[in-house]
Amino acid sequence: MNPLSREPVVLSEGDALVFALPTRRATIRLARRLGAALVPGDLILLTGSLGAGKTFFVRALARSRGIDGPVTSPSFSLVHHLEGGEYPLVHADLYRLGDPEEVHHLGLRDLRDEAAMLVEWGGPHHEALGAGGVELTLSLSEAHGRVARLEPLDAQARWDHIARALRRAHAR
Repeated sequence: MNPLSREPVVLSEGDALVFALPTRRATIRLARRLGAALVPGDLILLTGSLGAGKTFFVRALARSRGIDGPVTSPSFSLVHHLEGGEYPLVHADLYRLGDPEEVHHLGLRDLRDEAAMLVEWGGPHHEALGAGGVELTLSLSEAHGRVARLEPLDAQARWDHIARALRRAHAR
């Protein structure tokens, strides 16, 4: 694999899609492709170690949706509402929350009707966020720079649509 590639490289397919992201540009392109497939109601749970690129990915996705304002980690405010595109994005970071009731009080589930939701550290709170969604795991890789793994949280038509859109964009 070319370490200077600007394109995400599909490493495997099946129930999950796995992409090698050898450069920041490849990460931005995958974020754009995912952003183009999202609609209000979609839920993306972002997982990965600190520094894996979760907020960078959200920023690239927000830019692709026409959101020009600052996109920073919501680690301390918990939730950022990102306005300016065709529809809003909600960017949340649930790292510091332990009780599902705390997630319920944030009202994130209700916001899914009007926005696509990108939630860092949301895995333990998936049920409180509502059914469906896609888990996006970012990890650092010596061989590939960064690796992105996308997989459905449960069987759903939205995953089929998102996976098809990512495959089509990659085939071009």
